[in-house]
Amino acid sequence: MFKRIILFMVTNLAIVFVLSIVLNLLGVGPMLDQHGLNMGSLIVFAVVFGFGGSLISLVISKWTAKRLTGAQVISQPSSELEHWLVEVVRRQALKANIGMPEVAIYDAPDVNAFATGMNRNNALVAVSTGLLRAMDRNEAEAVLAHEISHVANGDMITLALIQGVVNTFVIVASRLAGYLVDRVIFKTERGHGPGFFITSMIAQLVFGILASIIVCWFSRQREFRADAGAAAISGREKMIAALQKLRMSTAQPHLPDQMAAFGISGGAGSGLKKLFMTHPPLEERIAALQRSR
Repeated sequence: MFKRIILFMVTNLAIVFVLSIVLNLLGVGPMLDQHGLNMGSLIVFAVVFGFGGSLISLVISKWTAKRLTGAQVISQPSSELEHWLVEVVRRQALKANIGMPEVAIYDAPDVNAFATGMNRNNALVAVSTGLLRAMDRNEAEAVLAHEISHVANGDMITLALIQGVVNTFVIVASRLAGYLVDRVIFKTERGHGPGFFITSMIAQLVFGILASIIVCWFSRQREFRADAGAAAISGREKMIAALQKLRMSTAQPHLPDQMAAFGISGGAGSGLKKLFMTHPPLEERIAALQRSR
């Protein structure tokens, strides 16, 4: 986990450093400082706010997930099904070399499951009552293995760090665009004119949409990796069967928007819609597993 944090922070700082050098070589940096924009302060501001939101969300992710879905953690199994769930997760966690996650069930009609948490040794894995009703135990076992793979791969923290990186650049780029438009087009010489605020808001919206494409692309790639990990843990045929069962339930309601990226289910999509999907189409995921035989 700490290697991943260091890698992304170093990457982010390196890119920011390169950006600062490029701006100075082009004469943009000195011009902005001269007209009231300090690039150093802007970068610090962007890093703090860009990473702050995503890392705070990660820290409280388990608490948030439980509140949004009403997930009830199985502290003491009270039924044969609960015993089975806990033992399957325990066995899979041992195989994946991670700490035992909390296991929870949440009441929802959709066939879904999710994993979250900032620590791969202290995560949460939850399944819906809809999934437990719709899937047989082999299929449910594969879904649990998929979520365990997400935890083992550190996907939650990596996604948060990637979000922090793109947030940082959205903030820097939008403020930079606002200053340039305000000075060059609106000819504001001192302070911030209306051109800065209007342009910054529009640029932040546009850059934010473009940045979300990057985050969604990564999210789709991690789904393929988790599918492959689940195939290694529980068996390829079980995972394929689970995805085929999910394909039959794509018209049902799913997790809250805040939790959508952490679930297993995904619908169909193409063209521009596909760019903003957190999960690849189920057909592509099934085909990827079939090709890996």
